[in-house]
Amino acid sequence: MKMEFIFNIERTPVRTRAALTLIALLTLDSASRARAQERPYFITYTHHMEEPGALELAVNPVLGTQREGESFLAGWTEVEYGLKGWWTTEFYLDGQGTRHDSALLTGYRWENRFRLLLREHRVNPVLYVEYESLSGADKTLLEVVGHDTESDHAAPNLEATAEREHEVETKLILSSNFAGWNASLNAIGEKNLSHAPWEFGYSLGISRPLGLAARPEACTFCPENLALGVELYGGLGTRQQLGFGGTSHYLAPLLCWSLPSGLTLRFSPSFGLNGVSHRLLLRWGVAYEVPGFAERVGRMLGRTGR
Repeated sequence: MKMEFIFNIERTPVRTRAALTLIALLTLDSASRARAQERPYFITYTHHMEEPGALELAVNPVLGTQREGESFLAGWTEVEYGLKGWWTTEFYLDGQGTRHDSALLTGYRWENRFRLLLREHRVNPVLYVEYESLSGADKTLLEVVGHDTESDHAAPNLEATAEREHEVETKLILSSNFAGWNASLNAIGEKNLSHAPWEFGYSLGISRPLGLAARPEACTFCPENLALGVELYGGLGTRQQLGFGGTSHYLAPLLCWSLPSGLTLRFSPSFGLNGVSHRLLLRWGVAYEVPGFAERVGRMLGRTGR
């Protein structure tokens, strides 16, 4: 299939285009100063937190096919900040463009992760709490819960934006490192604040760098800079109807490449495992970390106040 996307940008609000331009400029401006420290997964979280005072900027597009509708290019921009060694907060801005339809922002998310045990253990628990304000046109598929299916994303944007969702999402993250491997399980619970029962989902991730011994000199293709892994994620129904049936499930191999310049690149195709899943979702991501961000801001404000 020829993947030719024709977005009606002229129909996109001026404020939306200005916000997208500002996000791109902020991300590019950080490239020369950033040092990436990014988890290899797109869906699954580990117990590793952002360093206190560090800021991370990332963009994560996802290209999706749609049997009952038009193909789409969605994505989220994230700003992550380490408040404490045990507390990381993150802000997401979501958007999408659908072929032969329009491009638009679909909402935002505010996430907080709390590490429950500071020292490293065999299994490390983390509590995740997120508030979401999204329209029905959101297609980032950052989680699958309840009875989510491919057909949920087939409605035209104008119709889908009429639905507004205010939700709280919680996760229990269980993560373990052993012999260079990371294995993580996320148990997901999501509740619409206005109606509907609790919806549940899961994600599993396992990954390992190709090399464990870091070299003293900087190199681009060192084995320790490349990590391979796989994710499995999907829905588990609702409180009244738990189970794997009637919802979508995905298997996603992944590649993560950390460059000496501080750039981290990720790529992952997600393959639908049943008839109600998208056949294919292509995800890729670019991330930069700005270490010591709080200290830099403090020095700037100190100079300004003199």
